[in-house]
Formats: sequence, structure tokens, C-alpha cells
Amino acid sequence: MRSRSVSDAPRHGLYTRDQRRRRDASPWTLVQGVLAPLQFAIFLASLALIARFLATGDGLLLATISIVLKTLALYAIMITGAVWEKEVFGQYLFAPAFFWEDVVSMGVIALHTAYLAVLLLGLLGARGQMILALAAYATYVVNAAQFLLKLRAARLDERRSPMREATP
Repeated sequence: MRSRSVSDAPRHGLYTRDQRRRRDASPWTLVQGVLAPLQFAIFLASLALIARFLATGDGLLLATISIVLKTLALYAIMITGAVWEKEVFGQYLFAPAFFWEDVVSMGVIALHTAYLAVLLLGLLGARGQMILALAAYATYVVNAAQFLLKLRAARLDERRSPMREATP
């Protein structure tokens, strides 16, 4: 029978000690930390442009460009996030610690991709496209909230059980 090492210890929080070390050492952690607020800023600007178009009929081109930029930012954060998840948890998506966040992320990606498809195919008309974008944005808000709650949980967990290096 094999004995358990500290790094194999059961998870008491979001990360095991080894996963926390890999997370902290990964360059993808910083990439995620930059892309997440950037995507949120694009989202806020885009939301305002969509609202303007829906309220006044003005600014369709700017609203459309903003949605495309938001979608590209989403793709970038999802690809780099999958690489991060592989480095930290050993699998590209649906690691137990982030399973439900990844499930909702798939819905977010599906709706954003559907928007691009209807835009390129000229379906639904401008107003319908904007409403589809708002549906995509609503799922994005849910997903962003999931990740913020997960980040908060990880920080609280680290305060409760900080990783201490052995001192000589």
C-alpha cells in the first residue's frame, strides 16, 4: 500500500497544495488575470452601445464591432483558460474544481458563436442580432459571477490554510 504524501492530501479547499503551486507558477494565471478585466471592460462598453442602438436605432456598426471584439476576447480567455486548467488540474476542461463554471462557459461560447453566425449569415435582422447578443451577455454575467465567487472562495481558503514553506 502506498503512503500519502502531503501533495496528495485530499482537497480541503479549491486546490491541493500541488495545484496551488502549479497555479501560482503558471504564466497563464497572469494571462487570465489580465484578460478577465479586459473582457469585462469590453462587455460594459458593448452593453452601452447595444442599449444605445436598441433605444435610438443609432450606432449599429459600433455595437456590432463591440460584440465581435467581446466574442474574440471570450475566445482568447477560454482558450488560455483551458491551457491554464490543463497545467493546474491535468485536464483542459471540466476539472472537478471548475466543472460548473466550464459547463456555463460552454453556453456562453455557444451563444456568442451563434451571434457571429447570424451576423455573417445576415439572419434575424439588426434588432434580433442585438437581442441575441444580450442573451449571450446575460449568460456571460452568470459565468463571470461564478468565477468571481470561485476566486473569493480560493482567497478565503488560502487565508485559512496558507501554504508555508518548510524552514531549515
